[in-house]
Amino acid sequence: MKRPDPHCLLELPRGRRDFARELAIWFGFVFGYQVARGLADRGAAEAFRNGRRVLRLEDALGTLFEPNLQRWALAAGYLLIDAMSLTYWLSQFVVVLFALLWIYLRRVDSYLPVRNTIIIANTIALIIYVAVPTAPPRLFPAWGFYDAVAASSFGAPHGLVAILANPYAAMPSLHAADAAIIGVALALLVRPLWLKAIFVLWPAWVAFSLLATSNHYWLDIVAGMSVAAVGAAVSLLLARHRQANKPTPRRSVRIDCRPVM
Repeated sequence: MKRPDPHCLLELPRGRRDFARELAIWFGFVFGYQVARGLADRGAAEAFRNGRRVLRLEDALGTLFEPNLQRWALAAGYLLIDAMSLTYWLSQFVVVLFALLWIYLRRVDSYLPVRNTIIIANTIALIIYVAVPTAPPRLFPAWGFYDAVAASSFGAPHGLVAILANPYAAMPSLHAADAAIIGVALALLVRPLWLKAIFVLWPAWVAFSLLATSNHYWLDIVAGMSVAAVGAAVSLLLARHRQANKPTPRRSVRIDCRPVM
């Protein structure tokens, strides 16, 4: 196989047909996922009951720290609020898509495991959203939460985003899951140490943004990380199965044709 030019970002390492197939897989998955997630809303009553269960559990554990964290973040000013809100809007799809594009173009041998991990994790989360819809903390102002994203410069979702979004998909946090997958993958694949440090810290920043904007509970973050771990484990098993069933290349045999003495 021809090695891609390391200085040419647009050179396709596996040709146009493979790249087109990957684009079709991703856009088809993203669209299907968003439609299914939007249709997964089984009603506000059940989602609010589940949200209150999460709040009561955190309160019983003495770990309901999110309202205090949010108050501290809001007191820091609108620059931090906008940064957190922008992270919330971009981290799940835009950052993931650009990261996958870079991995495909520059580290193509690592692309398939990362892609499979994300698809598996997102599929598991979608099943949970359908089975257990959960209202996010921003919908519980009586508990001290405030919708920071709606109050930011970017505002609440509108148009097609609002139609496809499911407001009751708090548990698990796919923002956290995708950030963990992409952060770990890029930290392992990039070479500069400063870039490695950024990608190692990326999941922590996303988690902070989710908590401080009242879009997720800390238990959502833990559940999202768990879903990411399951996705990685299944992807690894698939890779090993694929490698084990890969046809073994035929070895050439040298025959000594010298006459026997």
